[in-house]
Amino acid sequence: MAKLAVVGLGAMGSRISGRLLESGHELAVWNRDPTKAESLAKDGAHPAPTPAAAAVGAEAVITMVSDPAALVAVTEGPDGVAAGASSTTVVQMSTVGLAATARLASALPPDAELVDAPVLGSLTEAEGGSLTIYAGAADAVLERWTPLLSELGTVLHVGPVGAGSAAKLVANSVLVGVIGVLGEALALADLAGLQRARVFDVLGTTALAQQAERRRKAVESANYPPRFALSLARKDADLILEAAAGAHLPVLEAARGWLVEAEEAGRGDRDYSSVLGEMLERAGQAGSQANSTT
Repeated sequence: MAKLAVVGLGAMGSRISGRLLESGHELAVWNRDPTKAESLAKDGAHPAPTPAAAAVGAEAVITMVSDPAALVAVTEGPDGVAAGASSTTVVQMSTVGLAATARLASALPPDAELVDAPVLGSLTEAEGGSLTIYAGAADAVLERWTPLLSELGTVLHVGPVGAGSAAKLVANSVLVGVIGVLGEALALADLAGLQRARVFDVLGTTALAQQAERRRKAVESANYPPRFALSLARKDADLILEAAAGAHLPVLEAARGWLVEAEEAGRGDRDYSSVLGEMLERAGQAGSQANSTT
């Protein structure tokens, strides 16, 4: 049993906290909205007044927040994790990109260690301990913390600090790109007049077969159960292009464009796959305009 802390109790952080409590660890928790700690407190967690207080005395502090600005807010300043992280390992599991990871590394005290460990997976995987963890850390540091991280998922050591964040951006570039290609394929099928059932039969013969089948029920019902907010996918697309340092990535730029349009249309709080609904809606509008001019 380890003495741990989790800072950030959103959809993912709360589920990670639950897993750690089930494993018998002593756990301090903090969230900007303290009411999110109440159910965890009933299960044995100890709510802390500040991120710094959560970190004091903890062997490891896990941070799981929404974006780079949120990471700065919970780690820096007199109440931040860094202020209480003396002789502590900080395990940063958010998707925040390369610059934010480097900034955190420089903010920690000299006797603290950093494991850069963003995750692939969503609510079901967090609850079941089946996340994929892209770990960037020194060999000895990661070896020491792999048993703990393995309680949350499968650990893939990808290099030193910074490599974990880079690997997560690579993985998410595939997610963003695939959803864009799938949406445009569905839109093309609608514009060409193909029946939806036949379209999925066709997609089942392509490299997108698994993704198409996974999204089929949502597309056919126009209901996209929330797992990963579209606004967060758009944020990740921003981080991907930022990490590319001006390189020309037209496919990812276009995929980001679709996420931006869907967010501007009010889909930001919905699952990121609802971008498919936006793309099909646009295709329907285009088809109606074309028909009205013939």
